[in-house]
Amino acid sequence: MKLKDSQTFKNLARAFAGECQARTRYEFIEYGARKQGYKALADIIDKIAYQEFTHARMIYSFIQSADTKTIDNIEICTGYPFRQKWDLMDNLKFASEDEGVEAEELYPEFAKVAEEEGFHDIAALFRNLIKIEETHQNEFKRLYNQFKAGKLYKTDTEVVWKCPECGYESTSKEAFEICPVCQAKQGAVTLKEA
Repeated sequence: MKLKDSQTFKNLARAFAGECQARTRYEFIEYGARKQGYKALADIIDKIAYQEFTHARMIYSFIQSADTKTIDNIEICTGYPFRQKWDLMDNLKFASEDEGVEAEELYPEFAKVAEEEGFHDIAALFRNLIKIEETHQNEFKRLYNQFKAGKLYKTDTEVVWKCPECGYESTSKEAFEICPVCQAKQGAVTLKEA
């Protein structure tokens, strides 16, 4: 079976559209976080958005391998989430749930179909994406829970908080509200990576 004549080809198109939309939704969330002064949170979300771009690029490469000619159009009929509003906490929750749909429902089915149709390399891509989307789901869930509990900048044990603007570090259970060196606000503070 040729890729262009398969269900896998249509599933690739659906996955490509989904990854592109996820990236844009996450850029909306990142924008909102940054506007509200949560620079460190925005940076985390920005990294996930870029990873969604990379997923779309990988999927697009498989789509393009289906034909040596230009692919003008792929008809797909499917649904995509449009739940995000301009509420940061809700958007973190929605992002976690949306990643769960990809990891638990869509990509396992897409991998199964690709395997059945003999596209083992595409099935492997979907299986790898499942693992990554689970990681994204857990990260968004963690951020949502911390944001909801008011613990983005609080921990139960002492940790090292770092100002990414100037490098100042402080060990405590709660991040400093304003960096005593460069006056950066708490939203820029990150946990020091080991």
